[in-house]
Amino acid sequence: MRVAVYGRQFNDSGLPFVQELFDSLASHQVEICVHRQLYGFLQDKINTVTYTNLSADQQLKGYIDLFISVGGDGTLLDTVSIIRDSGIPVVGINFGRLGFLASVNKNDIAAAVHALVTNQYTLDSRTLLQVKSEPQLFGDCNFALNDVTIHKRDDAAMITMHAYLNGEFLNSYWGDGIIISTATGSTAYSLSCGGPIIYPQANSIAVTPVSPHNLNVRPIILPDDAVLSFEVETRSANYLVSCDSHTEVIEDSIKLDVCKANFKLNLIRLNNESYLATLRSKLLWGLDARNY
Repeated sequence: MRVAVYGRQFNDSGLPFVQELFDSLASHQVEICVHRQLYGFLQDKINTVTYTNLSADQQLKGYIDLFISVGGDGTLLDTVSIIRDSGIPVVGINFGRLGFLASVNKNDIAAAVHALVTNQYTLDSRTLLQVKSEPQLFGDCNFALNDVTIHKRDDAAMITMHAYLNGEFLNSYWGDGIIISTATGSTAYSLSCGGPIIYPQANSIAVTPVSPHNLNVRPIILPDDAVLSFEVETRSANYLVSCDSHTEVIEDSIKLDVCKANFKLNLIRLNNESYLATLRSKLLWGLDARNY
């Protein structure tokens, strides 16, 4: 079995957990390949375990059996542009705070590795969104697991976003921006702006306005096979378009199409986990505020 490990730089408090991860993988005779971004950071910091550098030109499909992300949800989102349409499953070990996507607690690493190597997990296929435009934004990384957002610059006036659903006029949104969210991203930025939580198998996306000028403009749920088109007006020189953690500054008025990508991401869900249990735990459902 060959496993790739991906992560950003982190402080030294995370090193013992990475060491435990590598030790656990090695004890199961797993071949460890470390993504080049993390490989350089870990030099001379991990002991007793042999691991190799995952080169940039390495074909992943058929070579890597699964990806392990070490960090928070943002780190796991980074792996989408690496895994792409290869279908390689990914699991996240949470070094961050909330951890909706990076669901493995850093104190449960040994048990999680045992579950992975003994196939005690299921695959949770998640829909992605794709941005299409002319000229093309984000190069060949124009897809998002969480959300696509259109947003004004920090010091700019509000923007106007004319939205069309499958070619039919939907609404003109005045405000700070708009979020087009997958079910996966419904518990992220969209939720903080008043958007709904979408069950992953609901085959839906959410359109959530950010600080709308008209208070009667509310989020709307749409089928995930819909094509949304946007034309943006702004009194400022530019505005922002984001695909997850990738952001581009738009200087000119262009038409944006947002639609479902033609591939999905396979999230690993260990057999002792469930989506509903994660919701209850992360959002503190069922806890009585009178106890605080």
